[in-house]
Amino acid sequence: MMPRRDVFPHVIEMNNQAQRRFGCCVYLVYDGADWLLIDIGYEDSVAEIIEIIRQMDFQLSRCKYLVATHADVDHIQGLKLAKEMLPQAEVIGHKDAKRPLADGDRIVTYAEIAAQGISIDLPKIQLNRTIDEGETLEIGNLSLDVWHTPGHAAGQLAFRLGNLLFSGDNIYRDGCVGNIDAHHGSDIPDFIESLERIRDSSVEWLLPSHGPIFRNDRKLLQSTIDRLTGYQHMADFGTCAVDWPLLEQWDDELARGFDPETA
Repeated sequence: MMPRRDVFPHVIEMNNQAQRRFGCCVYLVYDGADWLLIDIGYEDSVAEIIEIIRQMDFQLSRCKYLVATHADVDHIQGLKLAKEMLPQAEVIGHKDAKRPLADGDRIVTYAEIAAQGISIDLPKIQLNRTIDEGETLEIGNLSLDVWHTPGHAAGQLAFRLGNLLFSGDNIYRDGCVGNIDAHHGSDIPDFIESLERIRDSSVEWLLPSHGPIFRNDRKLLQSTIDRLTGYQHMADFGTCAVDWPLLEQWDDELARGFDPETA
């Protein structure tokens, strides 16, 4: 039997358990015999992850949920295979993730980015049930509060367990955030609200979907919020920006007329 390397009581992170990187963070939350997985990552690592779970003496038949934090391919490509290997588990996610998963939407999920030569297989995935803000997931005697935290993706979810937050792609330890991309359905004002919620919460630890676990540092969150607030007004972010102040300045200059002496 493989010893369990809990990062916190009742929580195992599979990259940490294996002591090497699979891809996205895959969290196993358990109490008694029951357990769930938050995200699963790419298909090619599913069998190994499930074998490690078996070696840690978890009954595969007691997996209650396979959770999708959102519909990005690096989080969900392996869900179909995981469901086949764990048929009793419910595949769950937000309602805004349901259509792109069911349709195999290669653009919204980042499976196809032609300009960068990215083309990743994407099986069609059916959610057994959708979950949303205010609901809870019960595992043994544990309750995970469901947070809807849009911004990076419309259907992104986070999950609170006491002083822990499984925070998805909202923020990483270096202050970076999940990609902001119009094709992906990103929304900067929503992103800022989600970050403000995390900043103002009493959560002590953030367990992100990429990179190491870190403390909820209010200064770090505020720095990121300030940066995204600026992004709202920059042409760099295209249709994800809410306005471009330079155009208003240009209107004023057009009305006055161009003068190279004052330009």
